[in-house]
Amino acid sequence: MSAAAPGTTFIVLMLPFLAALVAPWLTRRLGHNAAWLLALAPLAIFIHFLGFSAEIANGEIVTGGFKWVPSYNVSFSWLIDGLSMTFALLISGIGALIMLYSGGYLKGNDQLGRFFSFMLLFMGAMLGVVISDSFLMLFVYWELTSITSFLLIGFDHTREASRRAALQALVVTGGGGLALLAGLLVIWNITGVSQISLLLVLGDDLRDSPFYLAALILVLGGAFSKSAQFPLHFWLPNAMEAPTPVSAYLHSATMVKAGVYLLMRLNPVLGDTVWWETILPVFGGTTLIVGSLLAIRQTDLKIMLAYTTVASLGLMVMLTGFGSEHAIAAAVLYLLAHSLFKGALFMVAGLIDHGTGTRDVTRLGGLRKAMPITFVAAMVAAVSMGGLPPMFGFLAKEEVYAALWAADAWSLFFVAVAVVGNGLMFVAGFVVAIKPFFGPEVKTPKHAHEGPILLWLGPLTLGAVGLIGAIASPYAHRLFTSPMTSAVVGEPEMVTISLIPHIGVPLALSLVTIVFGIVVYRLFDRARDMVARVLAAIGWGPDRGFDQFIFGLVRLSSSITRVLQPGRLDIYMTMTFIMIAIAFLGPMAWYGEWPSMPVWPKDAQFHELVVIAIAFIGILAVINARDRLTAIVSLGIQGFAVALIFMLFGAPDLSFTQFMVETLAVVILALVMTRLKLTAVDHRPTREKVSDMSVALACGTGFALYLLAVTQQPFNSYLSDFFSAYSKVVAHGANVVNVIIVDFRGTDTLGEIAVVMVTGLAILSLIRIRTPRVVVADNDPDRREEAG
Repeated sequence: MSAAAPGTTFIVLMLPFLAALVAPWLTRRLGHNAAWLLALAPLAIFIHFLGFSAEIANGEIVTGGFKWVPSYNVSFSWLIDGLSMTFALLISGIGALIMLYSGGYLKGNDQLGRFFSFMLLFMGAMLGVVISDSFLMLFVYWELTSITSFLLIGFDHTREASRRAALQALVVTGGGGLALLAGLLVIWNITGVSQISLLLVLGDDLRDSPFYLAALILVLGGAFSKSAQFPLHFWLPNAMEAPTPVSAYLHSATMVKAGVYLLMRLNPVLGDTVWWETILPVFGGTTLIVGSLLAIRQTDLKIMLAYTTVASLGLMVMLTGFGSEHAIAAAVLYLLAHSLFKGALFMVAGLIDHGTGTRDVTRLGGLRKAMPITFVAAMVAAVSMGGLPPMFGFLAKEEVYAALWAADAWSLFFVAVAVVGNGLMFVAGFVVAIKPFFGPEVKTPKHAHEGPILLWLGPLTLGAVGLIGAIASPYAHRLFTSPMTSAVVGEPEMVTISLIPHIGVPLALSLVTIVFGIVVYRLFDRARDMVARVLAAIGWGPDRGFDQFIFGLVRLSSSITRVLQPGRLDIYMTMTFIMIAIAFLGPMAWYGEWPSMPVWPKDAQFHELVVIAIAFIGILAVINARDRLTAIVSLGIQGFAVALIFMLFGAPDLSFTQFMVETLAVVILALVMTRLKLTAVDHRPTREKVSDMSVALACGTGFALYLLAVTQQPFNSYLSDFFSAYSKVVAHGANVVNVIIVDFRGTDTLGEIAVVMVTGLAILSLIRIRTPRVVVADNDPDRREEAG
């Protein structure tokens, strides 16, 4: 393990956020051409992390960072190994191409600068997720991806569908983020470490803990929501309301793979258990089948690709949880292949939409001559998605079948799931690559034309990388796939699969997949109609369930609000005083810790008895007052009695303060009462009087008993001694009380002053309120004016 230069890596992590600050200004100056300059930021990040490839390939792990909150052992630290480096390269490399693509796709959009800024923020958040070593840093970046994706999905905020999709994504992924936070706290409590690099060697401690299952479920809640696993898959296709550059980036290299990254990262410590190897394959396999079936039902190219992403994520989760080194290698290979071909296909869908004005596959055809570059990019990506040589997707599919194949029923079941899922994704990929380009020419909303270089540069580049990676697979394995697999497994592993076909079961399963895909493709319309009929028969689905959940939540909140916040001040005050009484009397009754009753002192002085008598007379005056104003004035007698006690016991400053506060309180309350329309006497029914009296007696008794309990405790002079010793030395003040208020409790005092100021302003506003009077105009008896 080695340390990276903290300054350089920290600057690289902050670079997307810095670029996001200047993006709007730069776009105003250069228009869509600002994309060329803004793409330099992710390109620089790509070059930085590529510089670690040789070191990582040799088995090194690079760490770095600095203390963030030392008292809680919280750091801003990063961990760079095969897993995080490969993810960082995907995020930055594809991010650079997406920035260029965005400039061409949104050319002329007056909000392009804002869009660039959001994309860069999103890039920085996702980069932080995969690089983070600290639990807290991981969670902060994790939630930041939810917030920035909310901004991107709802970019066209004037459309209701965009707003709904953004809110849905935020609720689902944000809720999953809270589950993840709870899971990380449980893991922290079990292991005592708050850094992933330290956690990776404590797998046995975590798996042997009685709280392992709780930690696992909470972590899976965060991962499954982010990576759209069934039944939380519905938010991802709805996120297609975002502009196509967002969809391409979201599905290829960023947010949807955050959950897969988390599962891969924690596999060494949470994996290798029955729970892990059951939950992940079951949910992943279900997601694979559901996503691929829903994909062939669609006619919109983007939504079709979105559902294939759901299916692909399910396949990656299924492989990650399968429990073998070959399955992990297959998941790694498929993740890389998916990032390349899915980013390219989404950009192709955007190119078709940009060039024709529609993404509906039933309204497209014969575009091969009008859009030749787009056609080439689509075919290259579809070949990889279909798992055909000579693309990187072929390596991934062969490794998938090699990892899953075994003679037991459990393995055979998931082999069948993989064959069906891959076959249906084969169909969807070639529907995007063939149907819009072949057949008779179809009249489209716009005259079909090829896009500019900013649009087709990305898909062609990703296709070329997929081809070169497969041809030069030994180098790709040494630098990327083997280190990444080793990081996920937790020990050194070598990936060796190449383009040379190996006669065996995996190749046979590949042929079965291809034949199955070709058959379904030829019957595509019938298959789509069949899936549509089945879904119509089922009716209810998670997407509709989300709306029902939100509607029910709003209804429940409204009902609770009507009960707890009815808009009546008397109810608020009554409930407040009831809770105060419970807070005082409840613990003493529950634990039986009632204070001893005070004994009347035999040597009580005459002046002390006079003060008590004054307080008692004040109580009688309040009770017997005939109107509210008299009662308010009589209340001041109690405060004056307390001020006299302070004075008699040697605290003249407190006594003076009490006199001032009590006088001001009486004056202010009297002024307020004069502005309110109150009856001279209390007309409440007897039932309300008894109820209010009971609450008042309970509060008064609670306060009295609490004060007795406090005064009967042994006096601890620690604070008194501290202030006496340090008031003069530290704060240079001889008046200990003043020093406490101004220096030691300076911030508290400032807060109290602010509260008094706000209260005074509110009271002043209330006093100055004037009741409008109605004036009838002399010349028009029907016309009325309000005069203040």
